[in-house]
Amino acid sequence: MSKNRFFRIICFFFLVVATILVVCLERADDIAYEADATAKAALESSKNVTVIEKNDYIVFEPAREFYSKGIIFYPGGVVEAEAYAPLMHAVAEEGYLCIIVKMPLELAVLDADKADEVRKDYPNIADWYMAGHSLGGAMAATYAHEHASQINGVILLASYSTEDLSRDNLEVLSIYGTMDCVLNMENYEEYRENLPADTTELILEGGNHANFGNYGAQKDDGVAKLSAEDQQTSTVEAICEFLK
Repeated sequence: MSKNRFFRIICFFFLVVATILVVCLERADDIAYEADATAKAALESSKNVTVIEKNDYIVFEPAREFYSKGIIFYPGGVVEAEAYAPLMHAVAEEGYLCIIVKMPLELAVLDADKADEVRKDYPNIADWYMAGHSLGGAMAATYAHEHASQINGVILLASYSTEDLSRDNLEVLSIYGTMDCVLNMENYEEYRENLPADTTELILEGGNHANFGNYGAQKDDGVAKLSAEDQQTSTVEAICEFLK
């Protein structure tokens, strides 16, 4: 076989793979869970929180003159970033800068380092916490592990860390609901050893997977006994206590 023919075969192979990848990603974009009306309402500024929408992220800035702690939030897989506006708006009300990162095709795995841009844009924040829901939580934990000297902690919502955070000197908060049928509990238990011994864990009785955000019911999820509002209220209280 000539070199030119071999080269054409290789190029054709990569073209096919790239085409399949693009089709799959476009399909993922088509089935993205969209933010509901409650989420869209939380994108409006309030007396205590200024909301700023940028190309790559959404900022919830406390009205307080001084705040030194910030949360960088990675959305769940194929969920619009805006769906987490009520949760982050409520945390910002308590005086913490909260930023939801918009991911390519709503998949944090495609750009796990997007927190770099946020941190660069807000150099005055002394303490950064990575947070995320489901797949977004796993990617947030990966980012924290790879930047452990620059990150203070990790907040996992219905998620787990595949990276070993146990010796990274990171504070960790893990929250999930008892009616969550999306979170793989076998994996959660398997990867529990990756978390520090002093990890704070909160199990929400009656909470499910989707109610950490506002995007409607999620396929294969359990039926929650808690409303999204109640689940998020408990989550906000836990986050704020964790950040004190």
